[in-house]
Amino acid sequence: MEYNAKLDAAIAAMQGDMLNTLARWIKVPSVRADRSADNAPFGAEVRRALDTAMEDIRALGLEPRDVDGYCCDAEIGEGEDVIAVLAHLDVVPAGDGWHYEPFGATVENGRIIGRGTSDDKGPAVAALYAMKAVKDAGIPLRRRCRLILGCDEECGMQDLEYYEEKIGLPQKGFSPDANFPLINTEKGIMQMNLTAPMTDDRLISIACGTRANVVPGTAVAVLAGDLRADAAEAFDVEDEDCAIETELVDGNTKLTVTGVPAHASTPDKGKNAAKMLLAVLAKLGIGGEAVALVHAATCEGSAGEGLGIAGCDAVSGPLTINLGLLNAGNGEIKVTFDCRYPVFFDDAVIQATVAKRLAPAGYVLEPAHASKPHHVPESSELVVKLMDVYNTITGTDSKPFAIGGGTYARHLKEGVAFGMMFPGDLELEHQADESISIESFYKAARIYAYAIVALCA
Repeated sequence: MEYNAKLDAAIAAMQGDMLNTLARWIKVPSVRADRSADNAPFGAEVRRALDTAMEDIRALGLEPRDVDGYCCDAEIGEGEDVIAVLAHLDVVPAGDGWHYEPFGATVENGRIIGRGTSDDKGPAVAALYAMKAVKDAGIPLRRRCRLILGCDEECGMQDLEYYEEKIGLPQKGFSPDANFPLINTEKGIMQMNLTAPMTDDRLISIACGTRANVVPGTAVAVLAGDLRADAAEAFDVEDEDCAIETELVDGNTKLTVTGVPAHASTPDKGKNAAKMLLAVLAKLGIGGEAVALVHAATCEGSAGEGLGIAGCDAVSGPLTINLGLLNAGNGEIKVTFDCRYPVFFDDAVIQATVAKRLAPAGYVLEPAHASKPHHVPESSELVVKLMDVYNTITGTDSKPFAIGGGTYARHLKEGVAFGMMFPGDLELEHQADESISIESFYKAARIYAYAIVALCA
């Protein structure tokens, strides 16, 4: 890789505008909702985020294309071949525990704070301005670089399915929606829903979790009668980030357990409030076998040991599982697991094993759809050129690695995840006070600009 003075100058000149654009995007709470109108398949706020992005793309001299509210795209360059850059505008719900306005775009101590800063509005803005810098630097491109901004990454990626059907996705590209240096392997992803009868009248209700792909930070149960003292005694987690609160409401005990949310692909970075609540209920003997069995199957850790599905392979590492949703009421209890499984594992075997493990308590597994694992060899042109850019700019000798997260890259025949979180950066995606380093934000944009040149020039 060779440095280009014009390219570096173009990126440096845009830094203020980059930060302002990111702040505008963060201030739109683009959490998926029901369709609100034509061209708004994921709700009014996601539609507003798309419109805001397209307005800013036009202001930079590029021409966005609205793909019926599912995505938008914009291109630079010439030629028949296309390199895709895939990012998304939708975000997970804010959740609890914030010390800042979740959609306020607060700048403090060299960081910008808000839902979507790291996942994935910050990376999307960095990629957009990287394209603008390449264009302004006048670097001729023999391939086109197409930025695709989707609107449903967090809830199933229906956006890219629609895009593929209507327009067709490029064969190659990268998604700035994970970590540097480069991710060439993504585990399979599967969400498993199980339901069982609840016959213990002492357990009136449970409400826990916002999305299966988030480690739940809060769990609330209502228990018949005054059990405040017993519940407090049963909660024995010695951790300042975890807590239990009890109060008497209409003669019943409302029990609130607080943990630490995290992304489901890295469940050990959080503290699962659902699992802590199950531990309390199991100690109290409330909920019968339906509670006790799930507690026993999940209390050992996040590798699936208690469910009988633990394992790993040399390409993608260990299986992980997250108890993301836990709800009870009206005579039944429902649990949802988010499983990230290695490349060489069989999702049907995982489902059958989990169903058999929980069947003694009456749990029935709904048929689950798996997003298959994804792998691109290190020897591919895409990986080689992107790694050269990253290692040259950072002065390192880094290697690609695997993750449990799922990015848009798996929708491309030859796609990888490329940043934008650097090794050692504070990672707060899907957590309270999500934020990014502004310095890293600018550095990532420079890497993306050189990546576009490496792949397209």
